[in-house]
Amino acid sequence: MPVRYQIEGKGAAEIAASVEAGVRGGELPPGTNLPPVRGLAVQLGVAPATVATAYKSLRQRGLVETAGRNGTRVRSRPPVATRRRAMVPAGTVDLANGYPDHALLPVLDAALQRVAGQLTAPVGYGQSGPWPELVAAGRERLTADGVPAEAVTVTSGTLDAIERLLSAYLRPGDRVALEDPCWANLVDLVAALGLHAVPVPIDEEGPTPDGLRQALAAGADGRSASSRVGVAAVVVTTRAQNPTGGAVSPARAAQLRPLLAARPDVLVIEDDHAAELAQVPLAPLAGAGPTWAFIRSISKPYGPDVRVAVVAGDEASIARVEGRLRLGAGWVSTVLQRLVVELWRDPEVDAAIATARVEYARRRQALLDALARRGVTARGRTGINVWIPAPDEPFAVASLRERGWAVAPGSLYRLASPGGLRVTVSALDPSDVDRLADDVAVAVLDQPSTSGLSR
Repeated sequence: MPVRYQIEGKGAAEIAASVEAGVRGGELPPGTNLPPVRGLAVQLGVAPATVATAYKSLRQRGLVETAGRNGTRVRSRPPVATRRRAMVPAGTVDLANGYPDHALLPVLDAALQRVAGQLTAPVGYGQSGPWPELVAAGRERLTADGVPAEAVTVTSGTLDAIERLLSAYLRPGDRVALEDPCWANLVDLVAALGLHAVPVPIDEEGPTPDGLRQALAAGADGRSASSRVGVAAVVVTTRAQNPTGGAVSPARAAQLRPLLAARPDVLVIEDDHAAELAQVPLAPLAGAGPTWAFIRSISKPYGPDVRVAVVAGDEASIARVEGRLRLGAGWVSTVLQRLVVELWRDPEVDAAIATARVEYARRRQALLDALARRGVTARGRTGINVWIPAPDEPFAVASLRERGWAVAPGSLYRLASPGGLRVTVSALDPSDVDRLADDVAVAVLDQPSTSGLSR
């Protein structure tokens, strides 16, 4: 994406501020390649070192990233508010956003009415914090799934919990082991916190043992390192891994737990965002080491606006999360917490979730089968996404867009792994599966080059 915005400034701080202003205003949207260091230096009449320093500061704040041979570009989700949003052209089917199907979300009306009946008096500051009934209900559900849940708290969703945990334990410059490919928002959050992502290869059963072993033992240069020079935290998605749909199997968990137990200094974070939507049983890593947290989000099954997650962990980690919450937002709305309790108690809501669980699996499998018939390799064991290897991502994305499909390029999710596409099935009409598979086959199997390998 060419730069049309005029970057200005004579000092590194001014240049960085000019780039940030372009990001905020939407003139430098996500994915925009910034001018090469030497080219911008000539244009501005400054030393190349000045531009390099500006770009370094932007990278440290998570606004931009190094894109290999493609230089420096604006991150997919820079940590500043922007005024321009990416638009999907009219007539294009949006299979890129990763959202659940609103038609499959449970209706909240009855539960909201029951909550309204409970609000006989305002909740004051003294009564704020984790709602006891939600904590008890969450503890019961997690314990039933094999997660130790003596210490439990509540946050405003998965990413909120992960940010508080990483901020509580890590400092800028520390390394975090992330699945590769990985949830794009998490990749951007790690960058915004000034942390360094260390890629861990994954397959349909979760992180590979060799990949995790190497991440736990290696520094940024890949050489054997002391414990603190290696990773300080590991983040694993237990089910419905975004973007590949993988899920940690019991056999894989049995292989990973000893590796984590051998590194008691490493924080282990598990993300179970799919929760009730997952069709495979949970195989948790929780408790493998002394410092851990298991996060179960409510948003994906029950609706994006139900911004609540139940977090279990060791006593110190939960205390740190609650402490940092009190210093900022204070607490998650007790109205929302009561709503979750009512949703969990409602058999009609349970039935709606069960219907969604089956329907997502049907759509996902239909696409996988259609792609297989056309010789296209794809993955999607659980969740609402399918991952399709694509050596030349830009060509594949553009080819599908010309045919009326918006899909997400793998560059948003990859750290070091090969190229791919993420296709969300929640908006996929069953009658369109074969047409989509035909178009994917053209976009992936007939690629003219492998120029899109760089992230």
